[in-house]
This record gives sequence, C-alpha cells and structure tokens, in this order.
Amino acid sequence: MRGWWQELAGLVLPADCGGCGAARVLLCAGCAQALSGAAAGRVSPSPRPAGLPSVYAAAAYEGAVREVVLAHKERGALALAGPLGGALAAAIGRAAAGAGSAGVAGVAAGEELVLVPVPSARRRVRARGHDPARRIALAAAGRLRRAGVRARVACVLRQVRPVADQAGLGARERRENLAGALGPCRGGGVRFPAAARIVLVDDVITTGATLAEAARALRAASAAVVAGAAVVAAPTGSFVRNRSTTRTEQRSCE
Repeated sequence: MRGWWQELAGLVLPADCGGCGAARVLLCAGCAQALSGAAAGRVSPSPRPAGLPSVYAAAAYEGAVREVVLAHKERGALALAGPLGGALAAAIGRAAAGAGSAGVAGVAAGEELVLVPVPSARRRVRARGHDPARRIALAAAGRLRRAGVRARVACVLRQVRPVADQAGLGARERRENLAGALGPCRGGGVRFPAAARIVLVDDVITTGATLAEAARALRAASAAVVAGAAVVAAPTGSFVRNRSTTRTEQRSCE
C-alpha cells in the first residue's frame, strides 16, 4: 500500500522541486527557506501609482521564488499553493501590523482579517485551469487561522471590462490599461463586518497598477478602509529597506 500511495503521489505532485529542480521533492529545504517570509518587508514601486495602499512582500521576485510562482501560476503545480500561501501569510502579518494593530499578525482581539484577492480575467482562469491569487489567498488564510487569527477570503471583485495583456507595458501604460477595469462582483456595494481589517492580496507586484486599481474599486464599492496589501514577491529594488541601504552606502562613499 505504501508503494502504491508513493506512485500516486508521484503522479499528482511535481516530480522536481518547483524552485530549483531537485528530484522528487515538492520544495527543497533551500527553496522553502526562500519562501519562509523571513525577508518580508514593505515595498514601494517607483513611480508609485496614486491610491496604492502600503504593500508588503514576503520575498524578492528572483531565482527560486520566481520559479515557484511561475510553476504554480502558469504550469499548474497546484501543490505549491501551500508554500506560497505560507509566504503570503507572513507578508499579510506585516501588512496588518503596519496598519497599527496589536496582537497576532497585527490583528487585535475581536477583529476579523479579510483577504481580498486581486481578480484574474475569466479567460486567464480558463486557460490556466485555476485562479492563482485566490488559491494562494485560501492557503494563507488557513495558515493564519492555525496561528489563531480570524481570517477568511472574500472574492468580492471582478473585471468589469476587458484589459490588454500587461506584458511589455510600462508603469503609465499599465495604469491606463487598468483604469476602471475592476468592480464589485454583484453590481452593488460590498459589505464587511464593522470589526474587519481588509488586506488586498496578490502573488506578485510589479508597477503596483493592479493593486492600486483593486484598492480604488474596493473603496468605491465599500465603506471599509483598506488596511494594506500583501504579495508573495516583489522586485528586489522595490523593497524600501534596500533603497535605504543603498542611500546609506552612497553617503558613506561620498
């Protein structure tokens, strides 16, 4: 029976590590460490789009982290949602704490943490066979609940008009492409409990245009305040601490 289950797992799970390609392991120890959330911090794209809330990322979008994100998102390695959700949970904790709450993951007693995933276009969901942001958000909510946080996922946004493929577009073109593209799922207002702390979530941030548009759509549809945003990964240069270190090094050289 053990051998049969191992063979079945071999068919279902990736044959190689999603990050580095190590054989017969979902995620090796080194790649798992890259997604541990130990390097989570605030990120700020430059230029920063208007309306973008404070954003926190778990890791830099490079190397093994980039490979894991793409394996889950584009190549259907759905089992990687667990490790990616763990990384996102670390960033969510930083986002909630950055909003000024106390308690586990920055959420005060009695508060509910509501994760709102950035919606994907229906055609992309059909092509991929799943919604990556939603799947990772669900995994993150589960991780937070096991840590004692009241957390749930609310898929309350959708694309209300077609948008062009973002690949190859600059920051200004992305903002123009996404302006007014998102809205509430049911054509009306979105309601949250009074004690809810709302965090927008996605897998990756680049220019911040998508998260800024999601924040705008959520503010237009709801009276709730967006506490912040969290992503699995962001470009290395967008981490605020990296910029501060660079400026310090430059002053030292001068």
